[in-house]
Amino acid sequence: MSKRAMIRLGTVLLAFTFVLAACTNAPKQKEAASSIGNPESGGTRVVKDAFGDVTIPSHPKNMLVMSSKYAEYLIEMGITPQMVSFVPEIEPAYRLPYFEKHGVKMIQEQQYQMNYEKLLHLSPDLIITQGDGMDAQVYEKVSRIAPTIALQAGSGMYDAMPKLADLFDKKTESEKVLAEFGEKATRAREKIHQAIGNKTVLILRVDPKQYRYLGSQAGESSEFFYKTLGLTIPEIFKDSKDWFTPFSLEILPEIKPDFIFLEKRMIQNYNSADSLKSLEENPLWKNMDAVKNNHVFPLKTSDFVEGEGPIGSSLLIDYVVEKLVP
Repeated sequence: MSKRAMIRLGTVLLAFTFVLAACTNAPKQKEAASSIGNPESGGTRVVKDAFGDVTIPSHPKNMLVMSSKYAEYLIEMGITPQMVSFVPEIEPAYRLPYFEKHGVKMIQEQQYQMNYEKLLHLSPDLIITQGDGMDAQVYEKVSRIAPTIALQAGSGMYDAMPKLADLFDKKTESEKVLAEFGEKATRAREKIHQAIGNKTVLILRVDPKQYRYLGSQAGESSEFFYKTLGLTIPEIFKDSKDWFTPFSLEILPEIKPDFIFLEKRMIQNYNSADSLKSLEENPLWKNMDAVKNNHVFPLKTSDFVEGEGPIGSSLLIDYVVEKLVP
C-alpha cells in the first residue's frame, strides 16, 4: 500500500473512531424506515435484507438512499426518499435536476469511500443500500449509525426494483414501470434490427491505462445492449462472460465491428484522455471499417453504467436508436 493510501485509510479509521464514540450509548439494533404511510403513526415491522432480519419503523421520516439508481427506482414507484448520496463526476446529466424536482436532498460523496462521520451528522432514520458485494464489517459500521437495509440485490433495474417494491408494497407500481420500459425496448429493438440486421456492435471502454470490451453475458450493461436491444457482438467475443475484458490493440483487425460505441471512462480523480488519444492515433484503429465509415459513437460512463434506470435507460435507448437507425 502506498504512503498516500495509508494516510487516507488512517484518516477514515480515525473518523470512524469518533463515530463509534458518539454511538456507544445508543441501542445497537437494526431498525429501518420507509417514507410511505401516515408519518404520524408509529409501530414497527420486520423485513429481511442481505444480512438477516431487520426491525424497521413503519413510517420513517428521514430516509437516506446510498445509491442514486435505487433512489430513481423508488421515486418512479411513488416513494420519495429524503436524502440520496451521489458522486457528481459519474452521475448522468438528468438525474440531479430530477432529484431536485422531487425535493430530495443530495449528499455528495467520494467514489469508493465511506464517510461514516458524515453519515452520523445526517441523522437518517433509515439507510437503504445495495447488499450484493457489501462487506459485512462495513454493514455493521453503517448499522451503528442508523438502521440499515442492505437490499439483497445488485444495482440493476430488473433485479433491484422488484425487491424495493416488495419492501414498500409497491409491486403493482414496479410492474407498471418495468412493463412500460419493456414495451419501449421492444419497439427500439425492432427498429434497430430493420435498420442494421445482424451487423456487429462493439462496446469499447478506454481506461486510463488499458482498453477493454464489454462481453455479451456480463451483467446489466451486457443485458441492455445485447439482449434488450438485440445487438450482435463481434464473433471473436461472442462467448465472453467477463465484465469489460482487457485486450491488446494488436487484435483490432480481427474484431471487425460494423459499429463501435466508444466509452472514455469517467472515474473520480482519474483521466482517460491520454489513452483515448493513443487509440485514435493508432494506425490499426484508423484502418478499421467502423472508423473509416464514421460508425464510432461516444458513450458516457454516466449514461450507460450509473444512468441505468427507468429514465436513464430510456434515454440511452433513444441515443442508440438515433445512432444506428438512419
